[in-house]
Formats: sequence, structure tokens, C-alpha cells
Amino acid sequence: MKLSAAIPIIRIFSVDKAKEFYLDFLGFTLDWEHRFGEDFPLYAQVTRSGLTLHLSEHHGDATPGSGIFIPVEDIVALHKELHAKDYRYAKPSIETVDWGRLLQIMDPFGNRLRFCETSED
Repeated sequence: MKLSAAIPIIRIFSVDKAKEFYLDFLGFTLDWEHRFGEDFPLYAQVTRSGLTLHLSEHHGDATPGSGIFIPVEDIVALHKELHAKDYRYAKPSIETVDWGRLLQIMDPFGNRLRFCETSED
């Protein structure tokens, strides 16, 4: 038996806002979109550098306001990249915590993405 990395499902309420945040600001790539028909909720997959997320407009798929812990290497580079985009709704900073450095961003739907570069003891 082999277990693979989990794929978080993130509840979204606006396709346009989700694309602006996840694709334009965070730099994810849209892999695919699915709808059961015309005027149905979106379910989509986005990826970036080994991280896969599912975005869902479906009621009951996920809880708004959830948190996702994302290990990252070179958090300073991520910080510089995001600040260079000058996204009007998020100006994240790097915070030093007991286990490393943390860059937290809230998406437009209240979900918290916690990018963390852990300390080497």
C-alpha cells in the first residue's frame, strides 16, 4: 500500500476572484475545470511546483475559513514574487515563529494559506 499526498479542497464563491487570486497572484496553473452542465458550480484543479489544490463552488465540498499548511523552500523568494505583483487585497509579510518562517495569506473566501519554511535545528 502507498499513500500519496493529500489534495486540499478549497471552497470558493466566485470563479473570477478565485482565478485572480490563485492564478494571477499566487502563480498556480489551471489544470482542468469541471461542471456537470450549464450554470452548474465549478470544480477545478490548480497546481504550482508540486502543490495541487482543488477549488470548488459546490456547497458541502469544503468549509470556508479553513487553513492549509504548505511547506516551502526559499520563503524570501516567494515573498518577493508576491510583493512584485502588488495585489491590492493581500500584502503578506514573513513572520518568524518557533518552527521557522511563516507567510500567511487569506484568500478572497476566508481560507488561510500558511506557507512555512521550517527551521533546521
